[in-house]
Amino acid sequence: MYININAYQNNSTNEALVSAPFDVVDKATLQRVLAASAIGNFVEWFDFAIYGFMAVIIAQHFFPTGDPSVALMQTFAVFAVSFALRPLGGIYFGSLGDRIGRKKVLAFTIILMASATAMIGVLPTYDSIGLAAPLLLIFARCIQGFSAGGEYAGACAFVMEHSPRNKRGRYGSFVPVSTFAAFASAALLSLLMNESISEQNMQDWGWRVPFLLAAPLGLIGLYIRIKLDESPAFKVLKAKNGPECVPLRSVISQHRTRMICLMAFISATALSFYMFTSYFSTYMQTVGGAPRSTALLASLIALVFAAALCPIIGRYTDWIGRKNTIITACTTLILTVFPAYYLAGSGTLGYSILGAGLMAIGAVICSVVTAILLSELFPTEVRYTASALCYNVSYTIFGGTAPLIATWLISITDSNLAPAWYLIIIAIVALIGGLTLPETNGCSLDE
Repeated sequence: MYININAYQNNSTNEALVSAPFDVVDKATLQRVLAASAIGNFVEWFDFAIYGFMAVIIAQHFFPTGDPSVALMQTFAVFAVSFALRPLGGIYFGSLGDRIGRKKVLAFTIILMASATAMIGVLPTYDSIGLAAPLLLIFARCIQGFSAGGEYAGACAFVMEHSPRNKRGRYGSFVPVSTFAAFASAALLSLLMNESISEQNMQDWGWRVPFLLAAPLGLIGLYIRIKLDESPAFKVLKAKNGPECVPLRSVISQHRTRMICLMAFISATALSFYMFTSYFSTYMQTVGGAPRSTALLASLIALVFAAALCPIIGRYTDWIGRKNTIITACTTLILTVFPAYYLAGSGTLGYSILGAGLMAIGAVICSVVTAILLSELFPTEVRYTASALCYNVSYTIFGGTAPLIATWLISITDSNLAPAWYLIIIAIVALIGGLTLPETNGCSLDE
């Protein structure tokens, strides 16, 4: 049975609003919520994807010429630096979202992210302004990191607070769908540009185009988001006694154990996600010796597969529960990581596609169940703050550093499979943390 959320707007008493169920809304509203959440999330991850796919070119333009491997590590270091701002953004926007609502915060984060991304597209290079070029790149990336800190957890909460309780996995999975779709779009655009324009034009101006596309995408997302109403769960909270600003210290002290366990699991989500989406394309080229076009095509096919797999995993977790999905995710990572790296290092298109596809499976399962747990584990009054802090701390430590650490591990061990061992260790830690979390499948988000 579906009820129209607009009925809430016409109710003149808070009592009626509080007593009304809020875990179901009409399908049209839910579809608009999915679209609004997806496009903002798409813009956020499109930038991170483009940065990863363009890492080799960015290294050539923003850092001194010399050792290519050093320049590449510097490029990935900038990638990691931007993540240092994500926890701060998560704390700021999370607290704001719990106080003034999800809708207003998500409208601000998307325009801030799009502006910072477009800024990279117009930055002068190292040859033009010297050391100021990488410093400006770092500045733009930090703005992106700060705004991204409030985007993903907020988008997940916004979707989950609109979804029927027995189908939250199904609908919540569309947030990671937009994530993988963003990476697939970035890979497709990079591939098309690589095939349609000359290498010289790519070096001169082509690499800027994907970053500049963020501006119109951000405006479209902003328009969609400001047309939406606030989430039902936040309306109920506001009607009861008004949303209060819960101090961060209180959030941590009241939910410390649950937050630590969730962060332990998200560590595997972050590491597998960035190994698959951002590092694998570089790995195929630097270790496997694959041409850039081959690496991009293999990544594109695997990313399309990942996006298509998300809704299946969403239904799967609604069926078997969150804890069983956690077991599935960590076990899959442990069993597939070595074959994935071995195949991706072959340098051939067919094996590279298989390797990336294997890596995608575990990363997708982790991403989908994480998107769900972020909202189900915390009450409405602190949901945005607690989930954003957990998500961004884990992604800062294990996600933003993934390409850098993977490159470093290979350089010091002379083993191309060293990053695989790293992922296995983190997957074991994630399994231990995930199994200590309560089962939340079917729970009320107001409990």
